[in-house]
Amino acid sequence: MNRIADLPDADLQALRRQVREEYEAFRARGLKLDMTRGKPAPDQLDLASELLAFPGNRDFFTEAGDDARNYGILQGLPEVRALFAPMLGAPPNQIVVADNSSLAVMHDCIVWALLKGVPGSTEPWSKPAFICPVPGYDRHFALCEEFGIRMLPVPLTGHGPDMDAVEALVADPSVKGMWCVPKYSNPSGDVYSDETVRRLAAMRTGAPDFRLFWDNAYAVHHLTEHRHTIANILDACAEVGNPDRAFVFASTSKITLAGAGLAFFASSPANVAWYLARAFKRTIGPDKLNQLRHVRFLKNEAGLMRHMDGHRALLAPKFAAVIAALDSRLAGTGAATWARPEGGYFISLDATPGTAKQVVALAKDAGLALTAAGSTWPHGHDPHDSNLRLAPTFPSLAEVTAASEGIALCILLAAIEKQCADREASVR
Repeated sequence: MNRIADLPDADLQALRRQVREEYEAFRARGLKLDMTRGKPAPDQLDLASELLAFPGNRDFFTEAGDDARNYGILQGLPEVRALFAPMLGAPPNQIVVADNSSLAVMHDCIVWALLKGVPGSTEPWSKPAFICPVPGYDRHFALCEEFGIRMLPVPLTGHGPDMDAVEALVADPSVKGMWCVPKYSNPSGDVYSDETVRRLAAMRTGAPDFRLFWDNAYAVHHLTEHRHTIANILDACAEVGNPDRAFVFASTSKITLAGAGLAFFASSPANVAWYLARAFKRTIGPDKLNQLRHVRFLKNEAGLMRHMDGHRALLAPKFAAVIAALDSRLAGTGAATWARPEGGYFISLDATPGTAKQVVALAKDAGLALTAAGSTWPHGHDPHDSNLRLAPTFPSLAEVTAASEGIALCILLAAIEKQCADREASVR
């Protein structure tokens, strides 16, 4: 198809009628499909069903002989920390194993920083600002909004955030933190380059207690046989004399069971001591039975990789179905551009500026629930009204294939309608 913007008026109107008819036919199918959140599908959760039967013939004891049913071991079982050390890029003694939600760990770190400060602080954080790469994760932005943290958006480049913009912003001492999803970013799929990691570690900051909130949520969530690696942020920070700069977060929520996984905090020895001192007042210990289940189920790093290969086999066809529909209906039209992620849980798409909300509305009217337009920007406000986050993981492959056809139609129709409206406005 030719670019919409290049079509003569008569051809544009003919295409408008044709695509509107196709959309109405799709809407008449009465589908009810939800692609709003990046949840694991039931068959992905089934991969970890053995966790529900306690492995080990009712053996509740750790390698050190501790009873996992009892209180204590605040930092988490040593064998679990050793298992996930390669994924986190930290030695076991610099890892804390928490309960199921890494978002809860991030929440606690923000609250404790606001109340107590962090290592290197002279006082608690007051009226801080965070740098927020966009498009980004809505729950990161929601945490900032909840606690009145000013958000400073910077664009992503395909290899991480625009570092010139980041380095300019961090000179301000009120900038205390930055959100980073360094591998298969949510939703763009960015994989941070070694140069990006190096500059983040080494940049001069106005705040001596600045922190990278390094949310490595998709560390092992590959969609191809190529397992991307990124530079180790903790090592990079230590090498340039900023050992306390990074708070690293991860979880098994999209590895084993979303509601019953393990969350992790990894950082420098000083930051781990700070975290444990705060957590000691909050809890007498995490769920160590769940930790024991995980280590006995996954066994070792090779077992973790085999398990993630099972996820890839289920997810890759769904992502391929979305990309195929977008390529088929939208390639060459100028209606949108989209990422081709090699890992993670999302596809980021930039529709024609000024049409993302209309696309979501058209999709809703056709029975397709999409993530709200603007959710990938702070305060839910996308100044271009263009970015959409597509989440193909939870529906079945057949449902994803059907939904992708409809989404592409909605994007195309919205682009055509916008072009027609712009031309009509120009001749008034």
